[in-house]
Amino acid sequence: MGEYERIVQPFAPIYDEHSEILILGSLPSGKSRETGFYYGHPQNRFWKVLAAVFEEKIPQSTEEKRTMLLRNRTAVWDVIESCYIIGSSDSSVKNAVAADVAGLLKKTSIRRVYVNGTLAGRLYDRFVFKLTGIEAVRLPSTSPANARYSLEELIESWRVIR
Repeated sequence: MGEYERIVQPFAPIYDEHSEILILGSLPSGKSRETGFYYGHPQNRFWKVLAAVFEEKIPQSTEEKRTMLLRNRTAVWDVIESCYIIGSSDSSVKNAVAADVAGLLKKTSIRRVYVNGTLAGRLYDRFVFKLTGIEAVRLPSTSPANARYSLEELIESWRVIR
């Protein structure tokens, strides 16, 4: 299966003073770390889902993705600041240290938090909720590993962020 590797969150949160919604993943996948931006795996459906929810064209470049998020008052980050993980397997995460989500919320107008997948939800509830008092809405993962949901089902589930 591979060996554990310590990963430290390589990306800063994407937000500005107008952000009202925060979407939290668990930790960038190996592919995302390679591409240098959130949800960089070509089979991850995150950008397709958000484009459909926001009724926009699917962004291609990092700048287009960042612009779409901020135009729609949406921030993106991850629950994990650092952890040990084998490859990109969420099920292998151990010794997770939470990101300072509460600190981010204090600098913004964010009042709604959504988590992308089970692990992000579990870690948010365990580490972050007690510091923010804001319950996170769990959304089905956009990861290619989540074959249980079709793209259309994901879009329908994610419409709640509007």
